[in-house]
Amino acid sequence: MRVLDFDNTVYSGESVLDFYIFSLRYNPKAVKLLFTVLKYALRYKAGKMTLEELEKGCAAYAHDYICSFSEPEKMVVSFWNSHMKKIKKWYTPQKDDIIMTASFNVIMDEVCKRLGVSRCVCSVINKDTLEVEYLNFNKNKKEKFIELFGGAVIDEFYTDSISDMPMIEIAKSAYLVRGSKIKRIK
Repeated sequence: MRVLDFDNTVYSGESVLDFYIFSLRYNPKAVKLLFTVLKYALRYKAGKMTLEELEKGCAAYAHDYICSFSEPEKMVVSFWNSHMKKIKKWYTPQKDDIIMTASFNVIMDEVCKRLGVSRCVCSVINKDTLEVEYLNFNKNKKEKFIELFGGAVIDEFYTDSISDMPMIEIAKSAYLVRGSKIKRIK
């Protein structure tokens, strides 16, 4: 089985950031939420905030952001119509692939459908309440993988970041993806 991170691994860039920028065409006023979310992300990266505080902070703004659009589902389809070209050429989906990403289900559901990937473990926004339920990030990825797939063997794990070390540790082999270059690291 192959397990793959998505952003900067399969997708060239950060899909959530690209989606956010794309969404400003539909509602330019949503720009005010960017600075708040960036503040949380930078504080977390600097070690001044726990993962739990990051989850809580992002949850508070995700709801307001999504509610600021009249037809978010159509916006997601339009986004992938223009951004499928950012799927890296090296990636050819296989039937046993699992994508493990911090990106949200509201974005990932559409791209996985287009790629034919049936198993995607991602951060979750409840589509009824529009509340963040779960962030699939750092150690959460490994915990969720074990919860969902038990002792399944990861033959290959692909990532762009050493922050995925918990997943790297449980894979038979691991690969670091930088642009279109793939280097075995385990």
